[in-house]
Amino acid sequence: MSGQKPNLKPGPGSPQSRFQVDVVTEGGGPGPGGPQDGSRPRTVVFLDDCGTDIGAPPDVQEPDPLKSDSVSLHSTGTGHTHGSDSHSHTYYLRTFGHNTIDAVPNIDFYRQTQAPLGEKLIRPSLAELHDELDKEPFEDGMANGEEPSAAEGTALMKKEAKGSLKFGWIKGVLVRCMLNIWGVMLFIRMSWIVGQAGIGLTIAIILMATVVTTITGLSTSAIATNGFVRGGGAYYLISRSLGPEFGGSIGLIFAFANAVAVAMYVVGFAETVVQMLSEVDALMTDELNDIRIVGTLTIILLLGISVAGMEWEAKAQIVLLVILLAAIANFFIGTFMVSESKEPKGFFGYHASILVENFGPDFRDDETFFSVFAIFFPAATGILAGANISGDLEDPQSAIPKGTLLAILITGITYVGVAFSTGACIVRDATGDQNDTVTDTVNCSDASCSLGFDFSICREGGCQYGLMNDFQVMSLVSAFGPLISAGIFSATLSSALASLVSAPKVFQALCKDNIYPGLSVFAKGYGRNNEPLRGYVLTFFIGLAFILIAELNIIAPIISNFFLASYALINFSVFHASLANSPGWRPSFRYYNKWVSLAGSVLCCVVMFVINWWAALVTLLIVLALYIYVSYKKPDVNWGSSTQALIYNQALTHCHNLTGVEDHVKNFRPQCLVLVGFPNSRPALVQLVNSFTKNVSLMVCAHVRTGSRRPSHKEALQDQNRCQRWLSKKRVKAFYVPVFAENLRKGAQLLLQAVGLGRLKPNTLVMGFKNNWSDGDMKDVENYVNTIHDAFDLQFGVVLLRLQDGLDVSHIQGQDELLTSQEKPPLSSKDVLISVSLVKDSDSDSCPSKTASNQSSPLIIKASETKSPLSLTDQRLLEASTQFKRKQGKGTIDVWWLFDDGGLTLLIPYLLTNRSKWGDCRIRVFIGGKINRIDHDRRAMATLLSKFRIDFSDINVLGDINTKPKKHNKLSFKELIEPFRLKEDDMEQEVAEKLKLQEPWRITDNELELYKAKTNRQIRLNELLKEHSSAAKLIVVSMPLARKGTVSSALYMSWLETLTKDLPPLLLVRGNHQSVLTFYS
Repeated sequence: MSGQKPNLKPGPGSPQSRFQVDVVTEGGGPGPGGPQDGSRPRTVVFLDDCGTDIGAPPDVQEPDPLKSDSVSLHSTGTGHTHGSDSHSHTYYLRTFGHNTIDAVPNIDFYRQTQAPLGEKLIRPSLAELHDELDKEPFEDGMANGEEPSAAEGTALMKKEAKGSLKFGWIKGVLVRCMLNIWGVMLFIRMSWIVGQAGIGLTIAIILMATVVTTITGLSTSAIATNGFVRGGGAYYLISRSLGPEFGGSIGLIFAFANAVAVAMYVVGFAETVVQMLSEVDALMTDELNDIRIVGTLTIILLLGISVAGMEWEAKAQIVLLVILLAAIANFFIGTFMVSESKEPKGFFGYHASILVENFGPDFRDDETFFSVFAIFFPAATGILAGANISGDLEDPQSAIPKGTLLAILITGITYVGVAFSTGACIVRDATGDQNDTVTDTVNCSDASCSLGFDFSICREGGCQYGLMNDFQVMSLVSAFGPLISAGIFSATLSSALASLVSAPKVFQALCKDNIYPGLSVFAKGYGRNNEPLRGYVLTFFIGLAFILIAELNIIAPIISNFFLASYALINFSVFHASLANSPGWRPSFRYYNKWVSLAGSVLCCVVMFVINWWAALVTLLIVLALYIYVSYKKPDVNWGSSTQALIYNQALTHCHNLTGVEDHVKNFRPQCLVLVGFPNSRPALVQLVNSFTKNVSLMVCAHVRTGSRRPSHKEALQDQNRCQRWLSKKRVKAFYVPVFAENLRKGAQLLLQAVGLGRLKPNTLVMGFKNNWSDGDMKDVENYVNTIHDAFDLQFGVVLLRLQDGLDVSHIQGQDELLTSQEKPPLSSKDVLISVSLVKDSDSDSCPSKTASNQSSPLIIKASETKSPLSLTDQRLLEASTQFKRKQGKGTIDVWWLFDDGGLTLLIPYLLTNRSKWGDCRIRVFIGGKINRIDHDRRAMATLLSKFRIDFSDINVLGDINTKPKKHNKLSFKELIEPFRLKEDDMEQEVAEKLKLQEPWRITDNELELYKAKTNRQIRLNELLKEHSSAAKLIVVSMPLARKGTVSSALYMSWLETLTKDLPPLLLVRGNHQSVLTFYS
């Protein structure tokens, strides 16, 4: 029943309810005769008052009844479970005793689309439960419209998982971790470490390493139990916790480290084989080349085992574990089996004198505590062997904590036991000569002297036996020497095999996420276990390349640092997730602490530098480089990482902190609410506002959407996501906020009052100037002007941008940047803009709601579909729409600061000149003044600007601003307003009043006479603007105000039209008359 919802259909003997539900089996799919395509058939059946079935709506096909013979179990929601034979009768799903399509809680509702442990069910959507019955039927598919159906996803997972091999916690985690931790160090380096550091410091070294691995194990357990764990091991844990940047960088080097670790373990194995060959004089060439030959043959054998599949690899691991356990037991048994032949070589059995002598350190050959620690620590770096195959575990959440922590405990005890036993049984130096016995003439004080041997000659060097000199001393001690050699082979080969399996698994998980697009070829899996065969081959060649180096001391440091970097990030992931305090961070493993995890992360970094400082630097640089690369590429993934949670926390905290602080003039920023419609319909407006708000203040691209048909929530969400992606693609730092309303004014009122959060709230309304307003519906003009009034009422500043060619490019074909080819809806949709007219909407520049009234997704027509040449007007419009994307070059920004609005008219140009695109422009200031005091006014303004610390190139005082305008310009204004005049003198008063009430935008004769001087000022200012600023890159002018209820909309728009016509790009600015500039520190 994958992806299905209950069918709505009446059954026999059912109660007379409006909604009735068919049997829904809890099995894995539809029964015979049921739907096979994963769809969700539903039939709404209406019953009349008498209970008669009046049928389904005509557009709904009734599915065939399920003919399954299976018995289904149904929860009634009351704690009782009923069986029903769906072939004989129908049982209705009940929620708390009511027949309803509302569903009871079920784990299958919470699965991902491709759920490996069960089938995903889709609960009834809110619309299905809440919408009116006569609405169109329920929509199929996921909320985002991009995921495959649940049935398809489950079928795919079933196909992949069919017959796949899964491991329990012992075989999958415990065994692997123990085999990886019990490496070659246990048999051929542990005795030497005890000789150098002594028993006490060796135990301290083991405990230090165990502390690091235990903390990391606890952190791994916490992450692994915070939700379902897929394949990918350390990469999966880190990426899903810290995000793709950290996960992608650490995943790549962790996979590489495991690949190189194969070479390290194989070289260790080859060294032992070659040493045995040299003892019997059976070398093929020389030691170095023999290591290469043996290593190459070994890795080929291991590759064959790995490619054969996880089942064969698991069997090989069990065999190797048995051998390894036998070798360890063989050593401990041998410590009690003392023989005279072994005494000259330094083995005397347990003696207090040897224990006391070997308890303290005896560092030689420039060794120190930290250098010895660096040699031992790689022996502890196998704790993620189980987590690395998390995708092959039956229950990773349970297996990883139990297996990893128990493996750390067992191996730690083993290492301490071996350190104590070797230190208590074997002296540091021995000659191997039976004749080196104690004589009366020699003053001997070593532990061996009390046991009858004098090895004092070894102080001069040259001895081959004892803890310090014989790496194979454990073979000497053991009950059966060859079994120790077998143990060495087992330890090295098991670690090599674990790494050879881990590296491709981690790499495959990384490639599946497509963090690095070029590596996706390695994501493909083969066989029932989805084996990464290509990854195996790649790991083989990487390992082979390092095997040819044949130097263990060169390979080991980088490997250890790569592993430690992974451990550090795992610990940091837990700290970070706990610090973010996200409700989604609920690990079922409780034995962790965020501060302990942070200490573990710091400790891992310290150990990295202790082991090898240059390798640590190389590792950190590689991680940083990969992090920067992934951050730059911004992979399209969303894993709900703790980074997102912490960003949210910080943003919320900072918003609260800001809310508690009163605004101060020094911190004023123009936070802009831009009525732009779809952002790509007015790119010039978006780009200009972004120029003075980017990284400075808030910018909200608001969209008032009108129309009789409101799009569904899903459609609106898709449009919102597209618009936000378009802004991100254009590197515009803004938020897109749509609102549905009857008209522009009502939508703007909602936006002005509701947009923002605390102090992050717009204080400036920005719109495009309503080009060709005189040709459109005057009701829209009334709404436009009233929107400006509303902004002033709410103490907003207002900015209007006018380009002579207009702003709106949405009607031009080919302007479909907002939608990808996959996202474009069908052209038959009634909600899609399909106009191919080359004539601009007369009022589209300023009214985002107008062009949105008949569209849900903007600009979808491809130029190739109805190709036609652009008109000259549209060519100019397209060119003008991109002018603010380009660098402006040398020029001026002319600021006509005619009225003091608090300084916003001056602040916006200043912010513009701080941008590189406008950096070559200089500010020129124009102010009004009197003829007889021009110099005084210029000096006063220069003083004010210098106190404001605003650079300017010139100050012009306009002494003739009140001169009468030219006659032909006054005639042009008269012609402009003629269609909008009321002409009340030519009609009866009652008729005039009624007409004014119906058309409040009309201009009365009284109004014209009252504001004659202000009208003449706008005409004169336009003349002065053309005279002084016709070559400016941008003009910023104080916007004239119109008193509410006195100045009609038509007269006000006539003023703005007259003031701004035939000029370069022009900003009309009016602040809210609160100071936004100050000269106080």
